[in-house]
Amino acid sequence: MRAISRRTTLLTTAAMALAIAVPSAMAQDDKFPSKPIEIVTHAKYGGGTDTTARMMMIRTRRNLGVDMVVNSQQGGGGAKAISYAMGKPKDGYTILAMTQTHLYTIARGKAGVGIDDIIGIARAMDDPTFITVNAKSDIKTLEDLIARSKEKPLNWGIAEIGNTEHVGLIQFAKQTGIKYKVVPFGSGAQMVQALMSGAIDATLPNVSEASTQVIDGTFRALTVMAKTRLADFPDVPTTFEKGFEVATSTTRGYFVLKGTPQDRVEALSKAMVKAMKHSTFAEYLKSSGLDPQASVAGWQEWNENIKAEYKVAREALVELGLAK
Repeated sequence: MRAISRRTTLLTTAAMALAIAVPSAMAQDDKFPSKPIEIVTHAKYGGGTDTTARMMMIRTRRNLGVDMVVNSQQGGGGAKAISYAMGKPKDGYTILAMTQTHLYTIARGKAGVGIDDIIGIARAMDDPTFITVNAKSDIKTLEDLIARSKEKPLNWGIAEIGNTEHVGLIQFAKQTGIKYKVVPFGSGAQMVQALMSGAIDATLPNVSEASTQVIDGTFRALTVMAKTRLADFPDVPTTFEKGFEVATSTTRGYFVLKGTPQDRVEALSKAMVKAMKHSTFAEYLKSSGLDPQASVAGWQEWNENIKAEYKVAREALVELGLAK
């Protein structure tokens, strides 16, 4: 009897230990995140989007307690990256890097998803747009530019047809009634070089693209297409100050696909925002002439930002005949 009792006690103790261990193991499995997170980009390694992602990851991986890796899926204006993510579980372990390129691809119906199928996680960069002329130009103010452009179309440099600068110019022209001709150059860098050489009359570079030329006096910034003045360029008036409610900015951020649990969206957002407000990432933004406080935003603000940018892009692309 004593042997049976002892055996029963041992079995009972083992069963209790197993009962305690199983929930603990399950709890460990449910912990998020518990494995590496993939950042899927549509850009080349070493480019601006890739560099921004890697700078974000420096502190985010510490905040989350897991590793993060970059996976470049180039092609189709972000469509290939989105397609890749669609084949992955919607569990928060696959995050996509986003620029306006994705919004234009979605607006054209070529992304395989709609705007309501994406959920913003965090905004990393808000890079406002200047309207600039060469410092040698006799156009001194925004008012001069508008008056001159009503007399005859000026040549405006843009990076690509139907892209951020082009959409911004269309909006600005609607509000001011100016005439214009667009000259696409294929990249922001070439667009800036064209203004330096005098090949075009005006252009719409981002702050990060033209801050050096504005500071050294090569370019004259007539306005910044934003609601508030920039701390590093306090003498440059905004379009809103001038009575034109048009804001144009190049943004970079991160998103997941619809179906990702909300608690994971919020956990990722919190960790990424904290990381991007750290001095490591903040100095990276400052080196490009950008304001870390204005650039970095959490999932709620970024979601609203995405939807607003999409609406503007969609309307402009339809007007250009690039979307139905």
